[in-house]
Amino acid sequence: MTEARVLIVGAGPVGMTAAAYLANEGIPVTIIDAHRDVPTDLRASTFHPPTLDMLDRFGIGQKCVEQGLICPHWQFRDRREGVIATFDLSLLKGETNHPYRLQCEQWKLSLLLRDWLQAHPNAELIFGARAIDVTQNDDGVTLTVEREDGSHEKMSGRYMVSADGARSNIRKALGVTFEGMTIPEIFLSMSTTFPFQDAIADLSNIAYISDPDEWVVLLRTPSLWRVLLPTDPNETPEQMKAPARVEERLQAVFPKAEPYDVVHSVEYRVHEKVAENYVVGRVFLAGDAAHLNNPLGGMGMNGGIHDAMNLAEKLTKVWQGEPLSLMGRYERQRRKVAVETVQAQSLRNRSILNERRPDARRAYHDDLRATVEDPARHKAYVMRSSLIQSLNDLEGVE
Repeated sequence: MTEARVLIVGAGPVGMTAAAYLANEGIPVTIIDAHRDVPTDLRASTFHPPTLDMLDRFGIGQKCVEQGLICPHWQFRDRREGVIATFDLSLLKGETNHPYRLQCEQWKLSLLLRDWLQAHPNAELIFGARAIDVTQNDDGVTLTVEREDGSHEKMSGRYMVSADGARSNIRKALGVTFEGMTIPEIFLSMSTTFPFQDAIADLSNIAYISDPDEWVVLLRTPSLWRVLLPTDPNETPEQMKAPARVEERLQAVFPKAEPYDVVHSVEYRVHEKVAENYVVGRVFLAGDAAHLNNPLGGMGMNGGIHDAMNLAEKLTKVWQGEPLSLMGRYERQRRKVAVETVQAQSLRNRSILNERRPDARRAYHDDLRATVEDPARHKAYVMRSSLIQSLNDLEGVE
């Protein structure tokens, strides 16, 4: 017999946001995750304004703000010329309750959501269970999970949310095509205690720094600076993360007499992919299970949370009696954003940073300067880069 609940695979910010929305609407949810607890590794750290507005629904947005670093400005810079353009998010006042970016480690949000869900009577969290297969019929879905001891177990629910990440077993089990491209270079992220804000003149807490030879992104969190660099894919992970090599890379960003204190480093390949379908019967894809993009601009986690809210709002209506076909609008809306906003913006950011031709670089820089000097263009730009415009545009997608 199908249990009257929604199964949610993945206890990351996307899955747990969807769970929080549904539980708050009186819908029983069970969240299943392969980890033994919420991962606390360093992943995303940038929260855009509308994401914080959404999290305020659960009283969690402000708690993130209290644990994070408010960043009212962000910059495009050039390694040789310095500041090219500084974008002012205070122009978003009246459009959002949070007219700034927030730098707050993703794991802090994950812990807040976990604790919120564990205290909620409509939510159940199951860790140490890896989703491996799903089947469905006209009444519900059946999920097969593998426990840590190798045993298999079946769980049932009326619907399922697949928020199980880039390698989603659910997406694969459904046979959903996940096409796109892999960016040639590998991204290397290093975290250091060095206070770049005291060393580099006029540096904002979020800075995208272009260079014809090697771009760099500097992101400040409450306790560390994160340094993101492109890396030759011919280097092995061991070579690129060797202490001497990491020190060499950081010294090239800002030379100093003392060695850098490096707390953490991680390398990863970057993909630009979008699932062909977000909705397959009673199963709905969200977050990295549905779309992947490069991290330039902080679109990944934010876009995934926006998926979760859109999905859960519509699924609530379906649960209350509206036709299942309503979920098709979720797919049309959020897939449009993934292709036309998230991917387009992150690819544009990469192209600006990667550009080597002097004339093209000059044109990019001139356009950025002209944008910030024109109040209307400036606001329109931060409306897009903060993902507010993409949310406004969704109302026109039937």
